[in-house]
Amino acid sequence: MNFTDQLARARAANDSLLCVGLDPEPAKFPAGWAGDAGRIFDFCAAIVDATKDLVIAFKPQIAYFAAQRAEAQLERLIEHIRDVAPQVPVILDAKRGDIGATAEQYAREAFERYRADAVTLSPFMGFDSIEPYLAYPGKGAILLCRTSNPGGADLQGQRLAGADGAPGELLFEYIARLAAGPWNRGGQLGLVVGATYPAEIERVRQIAPRLPLLIPGIGAQGGDAEATVRAGARGGAPIIVSSSRAVLYAGAGADFAAEARRVADATRRTLNAARPGQNAA
Repeated sequence: MNFTDQLARARAANDSLLCVGLDPEPAKFPAGWAGDAGRIFDFCAAIVDATKDLVIAFKPQIAYFAAQRAEAQLERLIEHIRDVAPQVPVILDAKRGDIGATAEQYAREAFERYRADAVTLSPFMGFDSIEPYLAYPGKGAILLCRTSNPGGADLQGQRLAGADGAPGELLFEYIARLAAGPWNRGGQLGLVVGATYPAEIERVRQIAPRLPLLIPGIGAQGGDAEATVRAGARGGAPIIVSSSRAVLYAGAGADFAAEARRVADATRRTLNAARPGQNAA
């Protein structure tokens, strides 16, 4: 089963477009665990257990683990997700971008060490920085396209030169066109488009009508959930709407996991209500 099929299965099983991002910050852990990096697995596993029937994917951000020397806990967490939620794909949020033998090692890290189903990548160095990941059949490679941060426009919003000196596409539009066309040799590519820019989501969906879109930025970053779904949920292609801090740190007490579930379910319902022709369940 390839990554797109996994998303479709999880979407149907959990009636969800919501991805919970796993970005553990020990300083924000509940009382008794606060500041203890040794509790990263325990905290994240509790969130997974509380939300596993509400999500289309889980997205651990590797920097939050590596900075705490917690890579072994990340491996254990992904194994835990495999055990308790085998229908839910795991996206390793790594944003890797390199070429040749180095890219091959990053691909091994994502797909052999961590056993992720997909990984986020920077396309800045071109197709030969993406190709090593496509050597893993069925695995997803999700390319940064129009990111949710304000500075994303510094490069992604630059206009390319067109034929005969006429204005061409914006850079993010060109990335979307490459991903939907010549780069997508094994049907494994997706795109990252931030929820803070719904007009750009709509434009990317026009260019890439069949690619999965990973859409971060709702919740703490201020993206509008309903506008995000209206812009991206067209033609049946998967959208993966990610929320991290708003879910993870919904509660600070012993009931933090229950509070995370409450917020995740409310977000899932809001997203579902905006789906074309559907109501929240």
